[in-house]
Amino acid sequence: MLTFTIRRLILAIPTLIFIALVIFLLLDLAPGDPLANQPLSIPPEVREQMRKALGMDGPIYVRFGAWLYQFFIVEPQVLIDHIFGTSFSEGKLRILSWQFRSPVMDVIVQRIPQTLWVVGMAYVVGVLIAIPIGIISAYRQYSIFDQIGTFISMIGFSVPTFFTGVLMIVIFSVNLGWLPSIYDTQLEVTDWATFTQQVKQMIMPVAVLALFNASQISRYMRASMLDNLTQDYVRTARAKGMTEKVVVLKHVLRNSLIPVVTVIALGVPTIFGGAIITEQVFKVNGLGQLLISAINNNDLPMVQTLTFIFAVLIVLFNLIADVLYGILDPRIRYE
Repeated sequence: MLTFTIRRLILAIPTLIFIALVIFLLLDLAPGDPLANQPLSIPPEVREQMRKALGMDGPIYVRFGAWLYQFFIVEPQVLIDHIFGTSFSEGKLRILSWQFRSPVMDVIVQRIPQTLWVVGMAYVVGVLIAIPIGIISAYRQYSIFDQIGTFISMIGFSVPTFFTGVLMIVIFSVNLGWLPSIYDTQLEVTDWATFTQQVKQMIMPVAVLALFNASQISRYMRASMLDNLTQDYVRTARAKGMTEKVVVLKHVLRNSLIPVVTVIALGVPTIFGGAIITEQVFKVNGLGQLLISAINNNDLPMVQTLTFIFAVLIVLFNLIADVLYGILDPRIRYE
């Protein structure tokens, strides 16, 4: 397993570099000018100086190489300096956001807590709800519980999150007045009153995303459980006198989780960028909203960095899913 993990990590390096190149080329060739919003009265020579200050004057291979060096060398050094108080990154140029006129990573770090609070919590809640529902629905196939769960799952997966979000705002904010319609990103939890306010403003966005995630994962869990419940090893376990609880929760569940792990693991990167629409609906100032803002303002360094971070997370959690296969099923061995 260790050899397999090391080999996959080594192979991930050229993969990520290729992904970075594709992202860089696509965004560089895309139409748009970060100086388009500047007044037309700015003289051409001043506009050219502004382009140089943004690093837009060099050849594409120079800019790509500088971005790779800043992302993989300078930014980790900044993190090390912040943790240990060293000065490895002192005087080195970082990836700068054209929109915020500050280092890209600093802006991303500021937005991550909001994303984890709302979207991360929604994903955890969705997984915790989906797995038991999938298990019970499969074990009690065609029961009332199964039919209700299937109906709710179809609605949750089919109805777009922006419609669900607006519907909840209309019901619980406009009509009933129970919950705030806009997420206050400036709120600091210092006492019980602010904690209650934080919980209230998280209920709707978390519920919308949790319903969507749980609907998808529960369907995978149910289908996988149904496939394993008819296998020969289940009949053998029952014939040996094992209790139904041991058969279902120890043997069937463990094998059924193998395909579900892929869905869950590859869904984790969506925590950081997949809830763009929901963040827009509830005005959550997270990474999804940051990506939309960067695209609208032609902030190429921000878009490139965020998109590449999402790609890194996908590759990383794909590897984690492969490792979990071997843990869940001893028959799987990596040479």
